[in-house]
Amino acid sequence: MLNSLMSDPGLVLLILFIFMLVCRVPIAISLGLSAAIVSWLFDMGIDMLPYNFFTGVAKVPLLAIPFFILAGFIMESAGIAARIVRLVENLVGDMTGGLAIATVAVATFWGAVSGSGPATVAALGLILIPAMVKNGYDKAFAAANVSVTSGLAIVIPPSIAFIVYGGIADASVPALFAAGILPGLLVAGFLMLTVYLISKKRGYRGLPRQESTWLVFKDAIWGVMTPVVILGGIYGGIFTPTEAAAVSVIYSIIVGCVIYRELDLKKLIQCTKNACETTASILIVIGCAAGFSKVLTLGRIPTTVASAMMSLTDSKIVILLLINVLLLIVGCFMETLCAIMILAPILYPVVTAMGVDVTHFGIIMVVNLAIGFITPPLGVNLFVASRVGETTLDTVIKGIIPFLILMIVTLLCITYIPAISMFLPNLMG
Repeated sequence: MLNSLMSDPGLVLLILFIFMLVCRVPIAISLGLSAAIVSWLFDMGIDMLPYNFFTGVAKVPLLAIPFFILAGFIMESAGIAARIVRLVENLVGDMTGGLAIATVAVATFWGAVSGSGPATVAALGLILIPAMVKNGYDKAFAAANVSVTSGLAIVIPPSIAFIVYGGIADASVPALFAAGILPGLLVAGFLMLTVYLISKKRGYRGLPRQESTWLVFKDAIWGVMTPVVILGGIYGGIFTPTEAAAVSVIYSIIVGCVIYRELDLKKLIQCTKNACETTASILIVIGCAAGFSKVLTLGRIPTTVASAMMSLTDSKIVILLLINVLLLIVGCFMETLCAIMILAPILYPVVTAMGVDVTHFGIIMVVNLAIGFITPPLGVNLFVASRVGETTLDTVIKGIIPFLILMIVTLLCITYIPAISMFLPNLMG
């Protein structure tokens, strides 16, 4: 029996990969090394792996990743984040729980700029968590609020996760961007409602307006225009998502250097260095995951999983529920882009065979993995929030529970009501 199991390359690949993860081997090395060992053991042609590594990263849509990352770092250094926070605080700050509601609004907006959950936590947590604590909010609630809403960064376009998924599933990236808008806004709206109800119950009061809204708006207008320029250019047919990423860098440099004058050469060099480090780590994972996916395919894992699911039930509702459970579990342990690289080739053929649109499934997958940002033990946003909020991980986790329940309920709505995701792509044709 054991010999029979060990003769299955797909099973051996998964066992090796899981073993390396348990041994805390870095994710990229776990992917690449397990693929190399299996391709060598089963004579699959180990010399194919460098080619797959290259083709995995040599895709035009992936050029958007370093540009969007660089734009996010530049906008943070240029003071755009602080100005947007001031504007939103001024607009809703005097409501019950106004500062917490402002946090949801700003994190949703900033996610559309940075495309990265942890980067959004780092950029906004330093400003908003201390501000909420100073004004009487519980630290666990404040840190949890920033952690959860920053996870929307991969749902609100432009999103790096959508770019990667589109490359794997051969889905239109502009369609994915359009499909992510309503689900992202839906989640943000429910989060604002939750924050308001918790604030009302705990007596978190709003803040009186400190400045003229018009003056604050004028100061923040160039930052507010960032997603308008990016998304307007994409949907207006002026440039592609990849070109939009480059435009966002140029725009952010002009705003930071010429208008706000807070970005100098030293800061720009540091931003470029940070962006290079972040991009390199992402692309290494993507390259290794491409080789891993190739060996998975040769080991017939996607076909086996599809057959197993179809043999359990022919109900689309049940299969989507099982996939959601799987993705939620995976999100607890695996980084978002890596999970997409590994699981998308396995799962999207299953759902498309049952009539689920590949774009709709992309939204389901990304929202699932956005929840992974706030679920232990990996929960990257939790670690970043605890660090920037100068609190313990346990404290942040305690505040997460009501938000986590809300996110799962919203996920089910997005899963079983395709119109939420598909309305705008269908409207665009």
